[in-house]
Amino acid sequence: MTDSLDHDAAELATLTEAGERGLAALPSRTDRTPAEQEQADRIHADARQARRAFLARHTETIYGLLTEGMTRPVRLPELVHAAADRFPGLVPTREQMAAERAEVQAHKEGREIDQGLFCGAVLRSPTAGRHLVETMLRPTPRALDLIDAFRADGRAELDTVLVTRRGTTAHVEFRNVARLNAEDERLIADLDTAVDLVLLDDAVAVGVLRGGTVDHPKYRGRRVFSAGIDLTDLRDGRIPFVEFLLGRELGYLNKILRGLLTDPAPGAGAQRFTSKPWIGAVDTFAIGGGMQLLLVLDHVIAAEDSFVSLPAAEEGIVPGLGNLRLTRHTGARLARQVLLGGRRIAAADPEARFVCDEIVAPEGVDEAVDRAAEALSAPAVAANRHMLAVAEEPLDLFRDYLAEFAVAQAERAYAPDVLEKVERRWRERERRRAAERSAS
Repeated sequence: MTDSLDHDAAELATLTEAGERGLAALPSRTDRTPAEQEQADRIHADARQARRAFLARHTETIYGLLTEGMTRPVRLPELVHAAADRFPGLVPTREQMAAERAEVQAHKEGREIDQGLFCGAVLRSPTAGRHLVETMLRPTPRALDLIDAFRADGRAELDTVLVTRRGTTAHVEFRNVARLNAEDERLIADLDTAVDLVLLDDAVAVGVLRGGTVDHPKYRGRRVFSAGIDLTDLRDGRIPFVEFLLGRELGYLNKILRGLLTDPAPGAGAQRFTSKPWIGAVDTFAIGGGMQLLLVLDHVIAAEDSFVSLPAAEEGIVPGLGNLRLTRHTGARLARQVLLGGRRIAAADPEARFVCDEIVAPEGVDEAVDRAAEALSAPAVAANRHMLAVAEEPLDLFRDYLAEFAVAQAERAYAPDVLEKVERRWRERERRRAAERSAS
């Protein structure tokens, strides 16, 4: 590599094109012999080494070109596509990603790892990374299309989320009812829109997050906060890295914590961001991403028969920003027990007080939510929660963590142990379904 962007881009394109020809000469991943798969792995490794070297020299210049000198906000999915168009071989093309999307996770080439390398490099740059973080804190186009109707009606019904305004409180209810309110691509997109609507509506002082009633036979008719990432979708290859695994961290989770960027002009954060307090109401359980969500909320109410967990060790992937945020809630020892050992915390356990502010009887959750919303609607709350976020999780700390997370999570999503676990769960589920059909 040299200091010439054009020269190095041409070299990268030549090398990766040769690698693609080598991959095309091999059978599809499912039909490869072990020796052929080793050959494919070497091709990917050589290309990734070249990409890392290219990004180490040119990331900020690349980002500047793709964003017109950081004068144009380009959201993460569009940024990745633009990089593929402008610098062949740097990240997968739209066509390559469409082909990947058609396969189950274990049958993919793992091209999202290359997206992770690019995103990690951008986030690692103090200038480019900060610009990208702030771009992703802007309202989504979908929310801007819906906000006038929401302001008028106080109601927005999305595919998997219902948002209703009651007085000065906005209630965001998860409605992925067939999947125990598990996180899938639809729910992530809907939550990003829902959080934007709450933050954009001046009539709203406080936001509330709660799971709706579900259809699962074991819990039918009960409210469930969240079952975390949809492992069936992960197995089937329907958990996209950019839009889901990275997008949720840069999107609605960060907006809840940091606020919505409503004024792009330079100035103090409190002048540029619209921030509001958030309440979480946990019924039954908050698993994985559901528990991660609790860590950015201002007040958490849990039914006394509920529990929380971050089953990272079992799933094999990184639990978002749980590793960054849990320690400041629980302390290092308990955080390691949860993250590394899979410890589940029941609401009845004394340790639940580190994650939840109130433990109430299931029939008392509604009343507790109303009390908390009234208390958090005081005028000074928004300013003080903004300063807490500045003190506890400065933007550059968030950015540095996310730069490492982008690479680690992309690699873990294709790690052999993860692929084996999701395939094993899928086979067990299919066997149960077959047995149920036979019994009926």
